[in-house]
Amino acid sequence: MISKKVESALISQIQLEEQSSRIYMAMASWCEVNGFPGAANFLYTHSDEERLHMTKLIKYVNDKGGYAVMQTLEMPESKFESLLEVFEKILKHEEFITESINQLFETAFKAKDFTTSQFLQWYIEEQIEEESMFKGILDKFRLAGNQTGGLFHLDKELDALAVAKPATNPAQ
Repeated sequence: MISKKVESALISQIQLEEQSSRIYMAMASWCEVNGFPGAANFLYTHSDEERLHMTKLIKYVNDKGGYAVMQTLEMPESKFESLLEVFEKILKHEEFITESINQLFETAFKAKDFTTSQFLQWYIEEQIEEESMFKGILDKFRLAGNQTGGLFHLDKELDALAVAKPATNPAQ
């Protein structure tokens, strides 16, 4: 049985994962209408991945005797000045999610809920990968500068990343 404190912390993380999915969906829509189909495809795929992260948490809470109740979500930002701004905001958001996962791990560990602590290791590793990927994308933006050709190639590369890393179900 999961403690109420750990259950509450997990439910808060579920809300953050669902909000992340909405944020990336809004960004994907902006990319699509602003001529960046590769970035849109990449972000639609990333939105799906965040929903799968949420589902994994929901199933875990419910399997441990809790009840994962959905929370209210905020309206995501939908207007951006540039594709660079989109990816800068993504990195900041991923850093925020990393901090949230770390706090969640600390809550579980302090509660001596070692099963949940072990479960959260997957999320900790996932966040390392996420931050690294978005830092790499931002490095490529810096290399491309504001050159139209560079943005075109970066958009193509993002599309290839979306195809190479389709959303997988971490619950399996």
